Amino acid sequence: MTSPSSPLTSTSSVGAWLDHPVGGPILRDLLAQSGQSAEVLRPVRKLAISRLVTLSKGQFPAELIDELIRRVEAGETPSTTAAFADGAATEGVRSADAVDRPGTAATTASIDRPEWAERIDGGRFSGKTVIVTGAGSGIGRATASRVAREGGRVIAVDISQDRLDDLAATHSGADIVAVVADITDDAAIASIVEAAGERVDALANVAGIMDDMTPIGEVSDAVWSRVFRINVDGTMKLMRAVIPGMLENAAGSIVNVASEAALRGSAAGVAYTASKHAVVGLTKSSAFMYGPSGIRVNAVAPGPTITNIEATFASPLGAERVRTGMAVMPEAAESEALAASITFLLSDDGVNVNGVVLASDGGWSAA
Repeated sequence: MTSPSSPLTSTSSVGAWLDHPVGGPILRDLLAQSGQSAEVLRPVRKLAISRLVTLSKGQFPAELIDELIRRVEAGETPSTTAAFADGAATEGVRSADAVDRPGTAATTASIDRPEWAERIDGGRFSGKTVIVTGAGSGIGRATASRVAREGGRVIAVDISQDRLDDLAATHSGADIVAVVADITDDAAIASIVEAAGERVDALANVAGIMDDMTPIGEVSDAVWSRVFRINVDGTMKLMRAVIPGMLENAAGSIVNVASEAALRGSAAGVAYTASKHAVVGLTKSSAFMYGPSGIRVNAVAPGPTITNIEATFASPLGAERVRTGMAVMPEAAESEALAASITFLLSDDGVNVNGVVLASDGGWSAA
Protein backbone atom coordinates (compact mmCIF):
# COMPACT_ATOMS: atom_id res chain seq x y z
CA MET A 1 0.00 0.00 0.00
CA THR A 2 1.32 3.46 -0.89
CA SER A 3 1.71 5.80 2.08
CA PRO A 4 0.80 9.51 1.72
CA SER A 5 4.52 10.37 1.67
CA SER A 6 5.48 7.81 -0.99
CA PRO A 7 6.35 9.07 -4.48
CA LEU A 8 3.62 8.70 -7.06
CA THR A 9 4.26 6.94 -10.36
CA SER A 10 2.21 5.66 -13.27
CA THR A 11 1.90 2.31 -11.47
CA SER A 12 0.52 3.87 -8.28
CA SER A 13 -3.15 3.10 -7.80
CA VAL A 14 -5.87 5.64 -8.43
CA GLY A 15 -6.63 5.39 -4.70
CA ALA A 16 -3.01 6.21 -3.83
CA TRP A 17 -3.20 9.28 -6.06
CA LEU A 18 -6.43 10.46 -4.49
CA ASP A 19 -5.10 9.94 -0.95
CA HIS A 20 -1.78 11.68 -1.60
CA PRO A 21 -1.43 15.16 -0.04
CA VAL A 22 -0.13 16.64 -3.31
CA GLY A 23 -1.44 14.28 -6.00
CA GLY A 24 -4.95 14.18 -4.53
CA PRO A 25 -5.70 17.91 -4.89
CA ILE A 26 -4.19 17.98 -8.38
CA LEU A 27 -6.29 15.04 -9.60
CA ARG A 28 -9.45 16.39 -7.95
CA ASP A 29 -8.88 19.76 -9.59
CA LEU A 30 -8.61 18.03 -12.97
CA LEU A 31 -11.90 16.28 -12.31
CA ALA A 32 -13.59 19.47 -11.11
CA GLN A 33 -12.74 21.25 -14.35
CA SER A 34 -14.84 18.68 -16.19
CA GLY A 35 -17.69 18.94 -13.71
CA GLN A 36 -16.80 15.66 -11.98
CA SER A 37 -15.86 14.64 -8.45
CA ALA A 38 -13.50 11.95 -7.22
CA GLU A 39 -16.49 9.62 -6.85
CA VAL A 40 -16.38 8.84 -10.58
CA LEU A 41 -13.06 7.07 -10.00
CA ARG A 42 -14.22 4.95 -7.06
CA PRO A 43 -14.93 1.84 -9.18
CA VAL A 44 -11.33 1.89 -10.47
CA ARG A 45 -9.67 2.96 -7.22
CA LYS A 46 -7.53 -0.18 -6.99
CA LEU A 47 -6.15 0.07 -10.52
CA ALA A 48 -2.86 1.66 -11.50
CA ILE A 49 -3.54 5.14 -12.83
CA SER A 50 -1.86 4.11 -16.08
CA ARG A 51 -4.82 1.78 -16.72
CA LEU A 52 -6.95 4.87 -17.37
CA VAL A 53 -5.10 5.29 -20.66
CA THR A 54 -6.57 2.05 -22.01
CA LEU A 55 -9.94 2.31 -20.30
CA SER A 56 -10.58 5.79 -21.68
CA LYS A 57 -9.64 4.62 -25.19
CA GLY A 58 -7.00 7.30 -25.60
CA GLN A 59 -8.96 10.23 -24.17
CA PHE A 60 -6.84 10.08 -21.02
CA PRO A 61 -3.45 10.03 -22.76
CA ALA A 62 -0.20 8.77 -21.29
CA GLU A 63 1.17 12.30 -21.65
CA LEU A 64 -1.42 13.47 -19.15
CA ILE A 65 -0.13 11.03 -16.55
CA ASP A 66 3.42 12.19 -17.21
CA GLU A 67 2.25 15.76 -16.63
CA LEU A 68 0.48 14.80 -13.40
CA ILE A 69 3.68 13.13 -12.14
CA ARG A 70 5.71 16.20 -13.08
CA ARG A 71 3.34 18.46 -11.15
CA VAL A 72 3.48 16.25 -8.08
CA GLU A 73 7.27 16.12 -8.15
CA ALA A 74 7.36 19.91 -8.49
CA GLY A 75 4.97 20.32 -5.59
CA GLU A 76 2.58 22.39 -7.65
CA THR A 77 -0.84 23.22 -6.34
CA PRO A 78 -4.03 23.35 -8.42
CA SER A 79 -4.33 27.10 -7.98
CA THR A 80 -0.98 27.70 -9.68
CA THR A 81 -1.70 25.65 -12.80
CA ALA A 82 -5.47 25.54 -13.08
CA ALA A 83 -5.32 26.27 -16.79
CA PHE A 84 -3.27 23.15 -17.50
CA ALA A 85 -6.16 20.75 -18.16
CA ASP A 86 -7.81 20.93 -21.55
CA GLY A 87 -11.08 19.49 -22.76
CA ALA A 88 -9.60 16.25 -24.07
CA ALA A 89 -7.83 15.52 -20.80
CA THR A 90 -10.86 16.07 -18.61
CA GLU A 91 -13.03 14.10 -21.00
CA GLY A 92 -10.62 11.24 -20.51
CA VAL A 93 -11.38 11.22 -16.81
CA ARG A 94 -15.09 11.20 -17.55
CA SER A 95 -14.63 8.21 -19.84
CA ALA A 96 -12.33 6.24 -17.57
CA ASP A 97 -15.07 4.39 -15.69
CA ALA A 98 -15.20 1.57 -18.24
CA VAL A 99 -17.09 -0.86 -16.09
CA ASP A 100 -19.87 -2.94 -17.56
CA ARG A 101 -22.53 -1.16 -15.52
CA PRO A 102 -21.93 2.53 -14.85
CA GLY A 103 -23.57 4.24 -11.91
CA THR A 104 -23.32 6.80 -9.16
CA ALA A 105 -20.82 5.75 -6.52
CA ALA A 106 -21.75 5.60 -2.86
CA THR A 107 -20.19 7.94 -0.34
CA THR A 108 -19.58 5.18 2.19
CA ALA A 109 -15.93 5.08 3.17
CA SER A 110 -13.97 2.04 2.05
CA ILE A 111 -10.62 0.65 3.05
CA ASP A 112 -7.73 -0.36 0.85
CA ARG A 113 -7.59 -4.15 1.02
CA PRO A 114 -4.69 -6.34 -0.06
CA GLU A 115 -4.73 -6.78 -3.82
CA TRP A 116 -6.00 -10.13 -5.04
CA ALA A 117 -3.67 -12.23 -7.16
CA GLU A 118 -4.37 -15.23 -9.36
CA ARG A 119 -3.05 -18.62 -8.26
CA ILE A 120 -2.71 -20.79 -11.32
CA ASP A 121 -3.20 -24.56 -11.13
CA GLY A 122 -1.14 -25.70 -14.08
CA GLY A 123 -3.04 -28.95 -14.60
CA ARG A 124 -6.64 -28.15 -13.76
CA PHE A 125 -7.78 -28.27 -17.39
CA SER A 126 -5.20 -30.70 -18.76
CA GLY A 127 -6.68 -32.90 -21.46
CA LYS A 128 -9.87 -30.83 -21.67
CA THR A 129 -11.30 -28.84 -24.56
CA VAL A 130 -13.13 -25.68 -23.49
CA ILE A 131 -15.09 -23.31 -25.72
CA VAL A 132 -15.03 -19.69 -24.56
CA THR A 133 -17.09 -17.03 -26.32
CA GLY A 134 -16.25 -13.35 -26.15
CA ALA A 135 -12.64 -14.50 -25.79
CA GLY A 136 -11.14 -11.43 -27.40
CA SER A 137 -11.63 -9.07 -24.49
CA GLY A 138 -12.83 -8.56 -20.94
CA ILE A 139 -14.16 -11.48 -18.94
CA GLY A 140 -14.06 -13.82 -21.95
CA ARG A 141 -10.40 -13.12 -22.59
CA ALA A 142 -9.52 -13.55 -18.92
CA THR A 143 -11.40 -16.86 -18.87
CA ALA A 144 -9.73 -18.14 -22.04
CA SER A 145 -6.36 -17.07 -20.69
CA ARG A 146 -6.83 -18.86 -17.41
CA VAL A 147 -8.03 -22.09 -19.01
CA ALA A 148 -5.06 -22.01 -21.39
CA ARG A 149 -2.56 -21.33 -18.61
CA GLU A 150 -4.06 -24.19 -16.62
CA GLY A 151 -3.37 -26.67 -19.39
CA GLY A 152 -6.62 -26.64 -21.35
CA ARG A 153 -7.22 -26.55 -25.07
CA VAL A 154 -9.21 -23.37 -25.71
CA ILE A 155 -11.57 -22.79 -28.59
CA ALA A 156 -11.48 -19.00 -28.42
CA VAL A 157 -14.51 -17.42 -30.10
CA ASP A 158 -14.93 -13.73 -30.90
CA ILE A 159 -16.18 -11.50 -33.68
CA SER A 160 -12.79 -9.78 -33.95
CA GLN A 161 -9.84 -11.47 -35.64
CA ASP A 162 -7.49 -8.79 -34.32
CA ARG A 163 -8.47 -9.42 -30.72
CA LEU A 164 -8.09 -13.17 -31.13
CA ASP A 165 -4.70 -12.72 -32.77
CA ASP A 166 -3.59 -10.62 -29.80
CA LEU A 167 -4.84 -13.28 -27.37
CA ALA A 168 -2.85 -15.98 -29.15
CA ALA A 169 0.24 -13.78 -29.41
CA THR A 170 0.28 -13.15 -25.66
CA HIS A 171 -0.04 -16.87 -24.88
CA SER A 172 2.71 -18.39 -26.97
CA GLY A 173 2.89 -22.13 -26.53
CA ALA A 174 -0.69 -22.39 -25.29
CA ASP A 175 -3.21 -24.55 -27.14
CA ILE A 176 -5.58 -21.87 -28.43
CA VAL A 177 -7.74 -22.36 -31.51
CA ALA A 178 -9.11 -19.01 -32.67
CA VAL A 179 -12.53 -18.98 -34.31
CA VAL A 180 -13.99 -15.76 -35.67
CA ALA A 181 -17.73 -16.25 -35.42
CA ASP A 182 -21.06 -14.57 -34.82
CA ILE A 183 -22.77 -16.72 -32.20
CA THR A 184 -26.21 -15.79 -33.50
CA ASP A 185 -25.49 -17.50 -36.83
CA ASP A 186 -26.19 -21.23 -37.15
CA ALA A 187 -23.37 -21.78 -39.65
CA ALA A 188 -20.96 -20.06 -37.29
CA ILE A 189 -22.12 -22.26 -34.42
CA ALA A 190 -21.39 -25.30 -36.54
CA SER A 191 -17.89 -23.98 -37.30
CA ILE A 192 -17.19 -23.56 -33.58
CA VAL A 193 -18.19 -27.12 -32.78
CA GLU A 194 -16.21 -28.39 -35.77
CA ALA A 195 -13.11 -26.54 -34.54
CA ALA A 196 -13.52 -28.13 -31.13
CA GLY A 197 -13.40 -31.61 -32.60
CA GLU A 198 -14.75 -34.86 -31.21
CA ARG A 199 -15.07 -33.83 -27.59
CA VAL A 200 -16.17 -30.63 -25.83
CA ASP A 201 -15.59 -30.86 -22.10
CA ALA A 202 -16.79 -27.40 -21.15
CA LEU A 203 -18.41 -24.28 -22.52
CA ALA A 204 -18.20 -20.74 -21.15
CA ASN A 205 -20.87 -18.53 -22.69
CA VAL A 206 -19.39 -15.12 -21.98
CA ALA A 207 -20.20 -13.04 -25.07
CA GLY A 208 -22.84 -10.41 -24.49
CA ILE A 209 -23.84 -6.80 -25.02
CA MET A 210 -25.39 -4.05 -22.90
CA ASP A 211 -28.58 -2.17 -23.75
CA ASP A 212 -29.19 1.60 -23.71
CA MET A 213 -30.83 1.68 -20.26
CA THR A 214 -34.32 2.32 -21.63
CA PRO A 215 -37.38 1.25 -19.58
CA ILE A 216 -40.21 -0.74 -21.14
CA GLY A 217 -42.15 2.35 -22.19
CA GLU A 218 -39.25 3.59 -24.30
CA VAL A 219 -37.34 0.53 -25.49
CA SER A 220 -37.08 0.18 -29.27
CA ASP A 221 -37.63 -3.02 -31.21
CA ALA A 222 -34.07 -2.73 -32.55
CA VAL A 223 -32.46 -2.61 -29.10
CA TRP A 224 -34.67 -5.39 -27.75
CA SER A 225 -33.99 -7.68 -30.71
CA ARG A 226 -30.23 -7.10 -30.79
CA VAL A 227 -29.77 -7.65 -27.06
CA PHE A 228 -31.84 -10.84 -27.05
CA ARG A 229 -30.25 -12.15 -30.24
CA ILE A 230 -26.77 -12.03 -28.72
CA ASN A 231 -27.37 -12.53 -25.00
CA VAL A 232 -30.07 -15.19 -25.24
CA ASP A 233 -30.19 -16.71 -28.73
CA GLY A 234 -26.41 -17.00 -28.99
CA THR A 235 -26.16 -18.58 -25.56
CA MET A 236 -28.96 -21.02 -26.34
CA LYS A 237 -27.54 -22.00 -29.73
CA LEU A 238 -24.13 -22.96 -28.38
CA MET A 239 -25.63 -24.85 -25.45
CA ARG A 240 -27.86 -26.75 -27.86
CA ALA A 241 -24.89 -27.52 -30.11
CA VAL A 242 -22.63 -29.00 -27.41
CA ILE A 243 -25.21 -30.94 -25.41
CA PRO A 244 -25.39 -34.00 -27.74
CA GLY A 245 -21.65 -34.64 -27.42
CA MET A 246 -21.72 -34.12 -23.67
CA LEU A 247 -24.59 -36.59 -23.40
CA GLU A 248 -22.60 -39.12 -25.41
CA ASN A 249 -19.66 -38.69 -23.02
CA ALA A 250 -21.92 -38.56 -19.95
CA ALA A 251 -19.93 -35.52 -18.79
CA GLY A 252 -19.69 -31.81 -19.36
CA SER A 253 -19.77 -28.42 -17.72
CA ILE A 254 -21.46 -25.26 -19.01
CA VAL A 255 -21.16 -21.84 -17.41
CA ASN A 256 -23.31 -19.00 -18.67
CA VAL A 257 -22.44 -15.44 -17.77
CA ALA A 258 -25.57 -13.77 -16.46
CA SER A 259 -25.31 -10.47 -14.59
CA GLU A 260 -26.28 -8.64 -11.46
CA ALA A 261 -29.17 -7.59 -13.73
CA ALA A 262 -30.33 -11.22 -13.62
CA LEU A 263 -30.89 -10.86 -9.87
CA ARG A 264 -32.48 -7.44 -9.62
CA GLY A 265 -34.33 -4.89 -11.73
CA SER A 266 -32.19 -1.86 -10.96
CA ALA A 267 -28.92 -2.64 -12.76
CA ALA A 268 -29.76 -1.96 -16.42
CA GLY A 269 -32.50 -1.27 -18.92
CA VAL A 270 -35.40 -3.62 -19.58
CA ALA A 271 -33.83 -5.42 -22.56
CA TYR A 272 -30.57 -6.32 -20.83
CA THR A 273 -32.34 -7.17 -17.56
CA ALA A 274 -34.86 -9.43 -19.28
CA SER A 275 -32.15 -11.08 -21.38
CA LYS A 276 -30.06 -11.96 -18.35
CA HIS A 277 -33.10 -13.29 -16.50
CA ALA A 278 -33.61 -15.48 -19.57
CA VAL A 279 -30.01 -16.72 -19.29
CA VAL A 280 -30.79 -17.83 -15.73
CA GLY A 281 -33.83 -19.68 -17.07
CA LEU A 282 -31.70 -21.45 -19.67
CA THR A 283 -29.24 -22.37 -16.93
CA LYS A 284 -31.70 -23.74 -14.41
CA SER A 285 -33.83 -25.66 -16.89
CA SER A 286 -30.78 -27.29 -18.46
CA ALA A 287 -29.27 -28.14 -15.06
CA PHE A 288 -32.49 -29.88 -14.08
CA MET A 289 -32.88 -31.71 -17.38
CA TYR A 290 -29.30 -32.91 -17.84
CA GLY A 291 -27.94 -33.18 -14.29
CA PRO A 292 -28.69 -36.92 -14.09
CA SER A 293 -26.78 -37.36 -17.37
CA GLY A 294 -23.53 -36.02 -15.94
CA ILE A 295 -23.78 -32.46 -17.27
CA ARG A 296 -23.50 -29.51 -14.90
CA VAL A 297 -24.94 -26.15 -15.95
CA ASN A 298 -24.33 -23.07 -13.82
CA ALA A 299 -24.25 -19.31 -14.19
CA VAL A 300 -22.07 -16.52 -12.85
CA ALA A 301 -23.65 -13.13 -12.17
CA PRO A 302 -20.93 -10.46 -12.30
CA GLY A 303 -21.23 -7.15 -10.54
CA PRO A 304 -19.29 -4.10 -11.73
CA THR A 305 -16.41 -5.40 -13.82
CA ILE A 306 -13.78 -3.60 -15.86
CA THR A 307 -14.53 -4.70 -19.43
CA ASN A 308 -14.90 -3.20 -22.89
CA ILE A 309 -18.71 -3.27 -22.67
CA GLU A 310 -19.98 0.29 -22.69
CA ALA A 311 -23.41 1.39 -21.58
CA THR A 312 -25.22 4.40 -22.95
CA PHE A 313 -28.17 6.23 -21.43
CA ALA A 314 -30.80 6.85 -24.09
CA SER A 315 -33.47 7.59 -21.50
CA PRO A 316 -33.36 10.31 -18.80
CA LEU A 317 -35.68 8.19 -16.67
CA GLY A 318 -33.50 5.12 -17.18
CA ALA A 319 -30.37 7.07 -16.25
CA GLU A 320 -31.97 8.47 -13.10
CA ARG A 321 -33.43 5.19 -11.88
CA VAL A 322 -30.44 2.96 -12.67
CA ARG A 323 -28.01 5.35 -11.02
CA THR A 324 -30.23 5.48 -7.95
CA GLY A 325 -30.29 1.68 -7.83
CA MET A 326 -26.50 1.57 -7.97
CA ALA A 327 -25.95 3.73 -4.90
CA VAL A 328 -24.40 0.78 -3.07
CA MET A 329 -22.38 -0.53 -6.02
CA PRO A 330 -19.02 -1.93 -4.85
CA GLU A 331 -15.69 -1.24 -6.47
CA ALA A 332 -15.23 -2.70 -9.93
CA ALA A 333 -13.40 -5.99 -10.17
CA GLU A 334 -10.79 -6.97 -12.72
CA SER A 335 -11.91 -9.45 -15.37
CA GLU A 336 -9.49 -12.00 -13.91
CA ALA A 337 -11.52 -12.09 -10.69
CA LEU A 338 -14.60 -13.11 -12.68
CA ALA A 339 -12.57 -15.67 -14.60
CA ALA A 340 -11.66 -17.23 -11.26
CA SER A 341 -15.35 -17.77 -10.48
CA ILE A 342 -16.14 -19.04 -13.97
CA THR A 343 -13.24 -21.49 -14.16
CA PHE A 344 -14.08 -22.86 -10.71
CA LEU A 345 -17.51 -23.87 -12.01
CA LEU A 346 -16.14 -25.05 -15.36
CA SER A 347 -13.54 -27.29 -13.72
CA ASP A 348 -13.88 -30.47 -11.71
CA ASP A 349 -13.53 -28.32 -8.59
CA GLY A 350 -17.22 -27.54 -9.08
CA VAL A 351 -18.13 -31.23 -9.16
CA ASN A 352 -21.05 -30.93 -6.71
CA VAL A 353 -22.42 -27.63 -8.03
CA ASN A 354 -25.27 -27.68 -10.53
CA GLY A 355 -28.02 -25.20 -11.34
CA VAL A 356 -26.67 -22.33 -9.26
CA VAL A 357 -26.35 -18.65 -10.08
CA LEU A 358 -23.11 -17.60 -8.43
CA ALA A 359 -23.18 -13.89 -7.63
CA SER A 360 -19.59 -12.80 -8.17
CA ASP A 361 -20.31 -9.17 -7.39
CA GLY A 362 -18.39 -8.08 -4.32
CA GLY A 363 -21.54 -8.38 -2.21
CA TRP A 364 -23.70 -6.06 -4.32
CA SER A 365 -26.57 -8.56 -4.40
CA ALA A 366 -26.57 -8.67 -0.60
CA ALA A 367 -27.48 -4.99 -0.40
